[in-house]
Amino acid sequence: MRVAQNADDWPSPVRGWVVTIILLIAFTFSFVDRQVLNLLVDPIRADLGVSDTQISFLQGFAFALTYVLMSVPLGRMVDRYNRVGIMMGGVLVWSATTIACGLSRNYTQLLFARFGVGAGEAALSPSAWSVLSDYFKPDKLALPISVYLMGPYLGAGLAMIAGAEVLDWSRDVDKVVLPLAGEVAPWQATFIAVGLPGILIVALLALIAEPVRRGRVSDVLPAWGAVWGHMRANARLYTALHVGVPFIVVMLYGLQAWTPTILLRVYGWDLADAGRIYGVVALVAGSAGVLTGPALSRVLQRRQRSDAPLLVAVFGAIMATLALLMLPLQSTGGQALVCIFIASFSVTLPLALITTVMQEVTPNDMRGVVNGAYVVTTNILGLALGPTLVAASTDYIFEDSLAVAKSLALVALVVGPIAAVLLNRGRLAYSRFGQ
Repeated sequence: MRVAQNADDWPSPVRGWVVTIILLIAFTFSFVDRQVLNLLVDPIRADLGVSDTQISFLQGFAFALTYVLMSVPLGRMVDRYNRVGIMMGGVLVWSATTIACGLSRNYTQLLFARFGVGAGEAALSPSAWSVLSDYFKPDKLALPISVYLMGPYLGAGLAMIAGAEVLDWSRDVDKVVLPLAGEVAPWQATFIAVGLPGILIVALLALIAEPVRRGRVSDVLPAWGAVWGHMRANARLYTALHVGVPFIVVMLYGLQAWTPTILLRVYGWDLADAGRIYGVVALVAGSAGVLTGPALSRVLQRRQRSDAPLLVAVFGAIMATLALLMLPLQSTGGQALVCIFIASFSVTLPLALITTVMQEVTPNDMRGVVNGAYVVTTNILGLALGPTLVAASTDYIFEDSLAVAKSLALVALVVGPIAAVLLNRGRLAYSRFGQ
């Protein structure tokens, strides 16, 4: 792997944006592989005979467990080794195990395949954020980070749309015969189809030159204690980043996991139509939120708000909570989609800003570990709890499969205020950072 030019010269903006687009493509496909399961809930339930709670373990816990366990060790590798190579290895792992999801014949096999998807995807974001921070100067970093972070919403939207087309196609097809794999159900064929592009993504990543690491004072990595010491010295700020933001992500993943099912069960929509329409909503609202957050922050900064990024995050947490509280009160699917659009937009407003702030306040030789720790907390709280809390509320609190929108509102009522309070404490700490 080639190394970019010497540390005194930043790569050209053109090269930086080529890298950004390649990383966006990789992140988008990682979320297609991760999220396509959300539209296949009912076909998998019917085929494997499992409950909503068991499905939620596939959506959240099974993925998040290995994602979390691998994130900090991979983050340490990001600080030491070739970051592009780490990303390529991760893509190969998650693509192979997504295909393995399609080859699964029972719940246990599907569960273990999802473990593999989580392990592979843990390599991408800590590496990508570190690479982008060495391709762009600090004052130019927010926009490329925003573009990169469109990946989850492009991916979730494409997963919903593609899954809807598969559902339409499969109405008249009980089984699909594939080379080597043999006879599989349509939902299995969907997993195989979305896993195959991983080979092309690896080829694209191979085009990226490993950039020079900037701002390092030594080639020796800081000890683990030094990393945690830096985080403890800025505890309020890192608590906002590593705990406050994940409580927003609880709402995001609960929304992504259960919106198609809400439209199906509560409003009587056809599942394919629900997936197709929600796919467009997720794609547009999520991408717009990620891009709007930095623009709104710049407006506030021009008005001398040194706390602008965290202030936008507080606003996003409050707006998402209010939108989800209104969701179960809507009488039609169209009205529900308005609430879903507002919530999808609001939860994504702070995400690019938070990632940029994290690179700003963390020394270069600690970023891999700190970014990995952020992935850990985001997924322990967000991905593991988001889908499962909604499902558990439906199964055990409301005891009614039609109450899934109420369950999502209940989860938002609990986690939204926690996120707002922690982010507000971080806002005050960030305004004093470096003084």
